[in-house]
Amino acid sequence: MNYNTNSSVRLLISCHDQPGIVSAVSTFLHEAKANIVQSDQYSTDPSGGMFFMRVEFEMLENSFDIDLLRTAFTEIASPFQMDWRMELGSRKKRMAIFVSKEDHCLLELLWKWRAHEIDVDIPIVISNHPDLKEQVEAYGIPFVHIPVSKETKAEAEKEAIQQLHAHNIDFIVLARYMQILSPDFVGTFPQRIINIHHSFLPAFIGANPYAKAFERGVKLIGATAHYVTNDLDEGPIIEQDVLRVNHRYTTERLRIAGRNVERIALARAVSWHVNDQIIVHGNKTVVF
Repeated sequence: MNYNTNSSVRLLISCHDQPGIVSAVSTFLHEAKANIVQSDQYSTDPSGGMFFMRVEFEMLENSFDIDLLRTAFTEIASPFQMDWRMELGSRKKRMAIFVSKEDHCLLELLWKWRAHEIDVDIPIVISNHPDLKEQVEAYGIPFVHIPVSKETKAEAEKEAIQQLHAHNIDFIVLARYMQILSPDFVGTFPQRIINIHHSFLPAFIGANPYAKAFERGVKLIGATAHYVTNDLDEGPIIEQDVLRVNHRYTTERLRIAGRNVERIALARAVSWHVNDQIIVHGNKTVVF
């Protein structure tokens, strides 16, 4: 059977677990002339816990209206009180990158973008320092320098928000952006800001985690990619990775090794977000 290559749709659902959810969703898709390509589900407790589901399907019709499909699905979602979203797989998300002076996470994302391993558009990179302008513009991506100081922070954030809205940004990646975002900024993009913290959270929250790790004589160092909330470094964790170290590692060696972990964890988290594989529930995530 031939499928329209631009008709891939992703449906993500969370609700209280109860009988009939899978049957209702499957019947709806069958009647809508859709073919299920992949279906994943998870229940925290079959006896009244939470139920999470991700379905990827192809529409068999040559043309269809995603908005009409969403409207029709509300009749299925309502009785189960579902929290859900339906995304077109063919629509490229628009990602903005925020960065300061360190380039390793930024360059990892740009390389994967150029290699089509992260299928997004990157309309803008914003930085509070001018240092990485040439590297970014070498990829043909506009670089915007917005200086930030204690006195100008509010105005700088206002300018950044204006830039993001002007470029119709879907989500933001903080690729070692060394500024704490205000509640107003975070509230403008809820569950749409991904940060990489150079530590295996919840250990060593805040600044200088490698120095703290060295002082504690850790045997593992790690990195944590998470969604940003108003609580510093405490948002829903998307991905973590670790690397074994020993007593011979200086603070600088820990920092160098940690950069490799940071790149990997952040790139994975971004890829999962782009592919609509993440459901946020409270301060946790379910990653399919």
